[in-house]
Amino acid sequence: MLKVGIIGATAYTSLELIKILLRHPEVKITYLGVRRTDRPKISDIFPTLKNLLDLTCETIEQKEAPKDIDLAFITLPPTISMQYVPLFAGNGIKVIDFSADYRFRDKSLYEKWYKAQHTDSKGIETAVYGLPELFRNEIKKTNLVGNPGCYTTATILALAPLLSKGLIHSEDIIVDAKSGVSGRGREPKEDTHYCECNENIEAYSVGSHRHSPEIEHILSIKTNQKVSIQFVPHLIPMNRGILCTIYAKPKVVGANVRSPLHDDEVHKLYKEFYGKEPFVRLKEGNEMPRTKDVIFTNFCDIAAKVTENRIIIISAIDNLIKGASGQAVQNMNVMCGFDEKTGLL
Repeated sequence: MLKVGIIGATAYTSLELIKILLRHPEVKITYLGVRRTDRPKISDIFPTLKNLLDLTCETIEQKEAPKDIDLAFITLPPTISMQYVPLFAGNGIKVIDFSADYRFRDKSLYEKWYKAQHTDSKGIETAVYGLPELFRNEIKKTNLVGNPGCYTTATILALAPLLSKGLIHSEDIIVDAKSGVSGRGREPKEDTHYCECNENIEAYSVGSHRHSPEIEHILSIKTNQKVSIQFVPHLIPMNRGILCTIYAKPKVVGANVRSPLHDDEVHKLYKEFYGKEPFVRLKEGNEMPRTKDVIFTNFCDIAAKVTENRIIIISAIDNLIKGASGQAVQNMNVMCGFDEKTGLL
């Protein structure tokens, strides 16, 4: 039985993680860590867990790793997480980190966008990006995974097949992404108050969202080309779900002649690329991904349509599951040699 701990147990993603792990036959939750000092029961913080998990939350320390855990899920914010990860990794504990602290192979790129010095050079050099559909073999061999976020997961999975085959211009991509309010986290903020976000849709962090360089960085590594995107996220008045609409320009075959791609050819490409993936579902014909079809699941639904001068790719995920906690469990399954679908289907 794998003994796991959750460091930062009061987050929305932690609640989803606990729910998944409670139905996982190979796992036992033995430790919950929080940054508060009153040692509440997790079921007092999340009453839905009453009689399911009544474990006391311990105050996490930076000097001593919890005893009796084999794997730690760390759900702390960026720049905070890297203060704790070395403590666990240095004691032989496998780590899956939810923050952005271990998603970049380029330390300077992280420091530029997160305005902080990265204090764990060894960790950032050895961490593996936790997107199993693209990095499964590396995840199998590592003890430290940087778990991707929601926008990045939905965007990278949507674009990887076309970029890998060189069928679209890698520096002419527009990503229009929409997220439910839970994507902004559990910390209270003025723009996520009910009266501010209800009956309202708005773009935010236009041209400056931190997921933009992450998406470009990972796709550039995976496809061996420079990838540049225009990424515009929107906050929409629903609890959960991500929908990305992506506009890519087909490459030309010869002078002024566009690639003779059709919907069925693009669908065949995606089917070949993701045909054996348990959590990627491809829509056919005129059927399009919807957030209602993926919430509370670890699936990413994808569709692609060819227009006169663009290929339009649409993807949908649950930001708290495939965009966070479900993907983390998928990574745990790969790291520990369990069936990848365990606890998730």
